[in-house]
Amino acid sequence: MISAETLIDAVVVDELRGKPETIAEVAGITADSREVVPGGCFVAVRGVAVDGHRFIGSALEKGAAIIVAEELPAELPAGVVGVRVPDSRAALGHLASRFYGDPSDELTLVGVTGTNGKTTIATLLYELARMRGLKAGLLSTVENKIDTEVVAADHTTPDPVQLNALLRRMVDAGCTFAAMEVSSHAADQHRIAGLTFAGGIFTNITRDHLDYHKTFDAYLAAKKSFFDMLPDHAFALTNLDDRNGMVMLQNTEARPRATYSLRDMADFRVRIVEDRIDGMLLEFDGQQVETMFVGRFNASNLAAVYGAACLLGVPRQEALVCMSRLMPVAGRFQPFRSADGVTAIVDYAHTPDALINVLDTIAEVAADDARVITVCGAGGDRDKGKRPLMARAAADRSDLVILTSDNPRTEDPEAILADMKAGLTAGDADKVITITDRGEAIRRAAAEARPGDIILLAGKGHEDYQVIGTEKIHFDDREEIKAALKSR
Repeated sequence: MISAETLIDAVVVDELRGKPETIAEVAGITADSREVVPGGCFVAVRGVAVDGHRFIGSALEKGAAIIVAEELPAELPAGVVGVRVPDSRAALGHLASRFYGDPSDELTLVGVTGTNGKTTIATLLYELARMRGLKAGLLSTVENKIDTEVVAADHTTPDPVQLNALLRRMVDAGCTFAAMEVSSHAADQHRIAGLTFAGGIFTNITRDHLDYHKTFDAYLAAKKSFFDMLPDHAFALTNLDDRNGMVMLQNTEARPRATYSLRDMADFRVRIVEDRIDGMLLEFDGQQVETMFVGRFNASNLAAVYGAACLLGVPRQEALVCMSRLMPVAGRFQPFRSADGVTAIVDYAHTPDALINVLDTIAEVAADDARVITVCGAGGDRDKGKRPLMARAAADRSDLVILTSDNPRTEDPEAILADMKAGLTAGDADKVITITDRGEAIRRAAAEARPGDIILLAGKGHEDYQVIGTEKIHFDDREEIKAALKSR
């Protein structure tokens, strides 16, 4: 139970109307007027497409006892408390946190931001905590977890109300640690406002989400804003191998500030000793460890996990033992093999840089006579600028490319593929095939492969659906390739 006075105390107030002391219990909190309950708090947020201020009247009709907004109506019904705030987006985060008893204060909460690697690093930190006997929580693109309970994930970072509700459930379940992905959208929209982080990790930044951020500088600023909000008792860990890595440490109050790297002197240095299709031998600060991961990008992810573990106080030797025991994340460079020696790899790579990283990794571990067959597409209703870059990256690094659908959403799949093909040259014609149906494209790749070849299915990874129009239809690359390889 929380009173209106205690709730409102969580935000900066420009104007207060009514008498908060008369509301002993706030029944709920929401930014969606359809979810308002009698005696609840409605926060009017200016969204990307809809302005919540338009629905204040609807919230009042449903019995809202508190209205929080950047602009209050000229008059409010008797008994209703009005709170005018400078930024209702940020206020929602602080109010949601307070409503659920500030759960992040009771957790060691680590956030991971960057273009690639967020899911892997957050998931491995969760797994590492559980290896050490802790109850832990996870908030990721793939799934949310409350210790061993799996909760479906609809967004990389949930809205503040859902987020704090999940964190409260973690605390109530006995969790003492949580790892979460922090998307650029979440940082820009203040979804993480009000949370107390014990640490922040930056992976890398390349072109992505420009349909939302419009410019790369704005995308970079959104990532950096997460580090700008870290408290002085948190750690800040950044990738020294990314040219924007050190930008994250500028102006942050976090201490300590540390770096990790595969090639430069850093606080946490990792070197690839041996890279194979079934794992890597890595050297962490001079000590060699056999791991079950493949590729430079995964070596970088493990460097981040190792660094974070040490900064959280895990003894280095114990952290190294955990590195050897950690398993790859579903849909992230996940291998499948046929009886006659064809290897297929399912990976979430859906940006040009991620696709290049995965294909370069395959080239490093593939046999000299192995061909690489890449199946990839590009999402609809998203950044169109990366489409030709995706096709170019695939064509430059593959012996055969099959362009296909990848969540076309409300766009014409053929138009998306036409955008991708704009990145190709006349010389690519002999090795690029276009098959709109993704299932058919995967079956064609399996049919074309010879023993020893490697097939990359890029873009969907863990996803078990295709978004066609506005409908989610079950589709899983992993199911499709297993069936296709079995029927060779």
